[in-house]
Amino acid sequence: MALPPAQHAVVVLADGLGAAAIRSRTGHARFLSARLGKNDVIDGVFPATTAAGLATLCTGVEPGKHGLVAYRVLDAANDRVVNQLNGWDADMDPATWQRVRTVFERAADVAVPSFSIGPVRYKGSGLTEAVLRGSEYLDAETIGGRFDTARRVIASTPGALVYLYVPELDMAAHARGWQSDRWLAELETLDAETSLFAASLAPSTGLLLTADHGVLDVPSTKHVLFDTVPELVDGVRHVGGDPRCLQLYLEPGLGGSAADVLAEAWRQVEGERAWILTRGEAVEAGLFGDVDPAVLPRIGDVIVAARRLVAYYDSRDRSQAGRTMIGQHGALTDEEMRIPLIRAGAYGR
Repeated sequence: MALPPAQHAVVVLADGLGAAAIRSRTGHARFLSARLGKNDVIDGVFPATTAAGLATLCTGVEPGKHGLVAYRVLDAANDRVVNQLNGWDADMDPATWQRVRTVFERAADVAVPSFSIGPVRYKGSGLTEAVLRGSEYLDAETIGGRFDTARRVIASTPGALVYLYVPELDMAAHARGWQSDRWLAELETLDAETSLFAASLAPSTGLLLTADHGVLDVPSTKHVLFDTVPELVDGVRHVGGDPRCLQLYLEPGLGGSAADVLAEAWRQVEGERAWILTRGEAVEAGLFGDVDPAVLPRIGDVIVAARRLVAYYDSRDRSQAGRTMIGQHGALTDEEMRIPLIRAGAYGR
């Protein structure tokens, strides 16, 4: 996508705001929906999960290159599955686990300063260090406060790249569902603040608003406890991914056909409700983009991506807290994969 020159570029990432949700709630998002034409909807990355989407946005490469290939991913060196949002520790260095220079680091090469604006709780986190390195993190606790901070950056710098993160919609969707009153209130706030910000832009400032993924509401009656079917966990050492996009890692040494056997077992039981692929099939299909050899082991031996309104859970897991989530994402449906790319200011159509 070619963009015209701009002194200041502001990129708003609305976590969990799928294009379908905007179109379904036009009365609550008048500014955004009015600018969401056919050419303003793009495909997000697979899996449709925050770690993968943010890393791709902030590096410009697909998950097979940057290495954040799931919500929960195999750290083979330590024989464990690690949460890519909040599970970072001394054994998983953000500076090397995320393998590509960020757009902020590249901007610094040409003397363009970068700023990332978001809640204070994310300042210095592992994911922040992995995907936002090269930018100065400025904290603001409300959506309006973040736009005010962006205004101050624009006013105080001759030129800059500004990234503004909005987690509120995704949080509301997980807790109450994207069709809840709480989610709608967050959408209305985002729409109003974006409209005000866009109206105040100088001709030399460009604004882009996009997302990492969309969301589906999955009721608890649609939870599938896959471990209750023995053949679906036969030979599985670790379970990663999301409830709507499992990544299953096999015991080492089972032989080259083990993944095919497990995938076939899943197809026999869940083939009408999910897309099931081996790692080789997923890579060949280009789901992760070009995959570097060092990233390959992080991808599950078998991937189970829901295509119906279901979510897959392991009842053996000691923590069942995830089963309280209503809004879910991760798989390949349009609701999860299709995201907005809305332009304003210098970038307006």
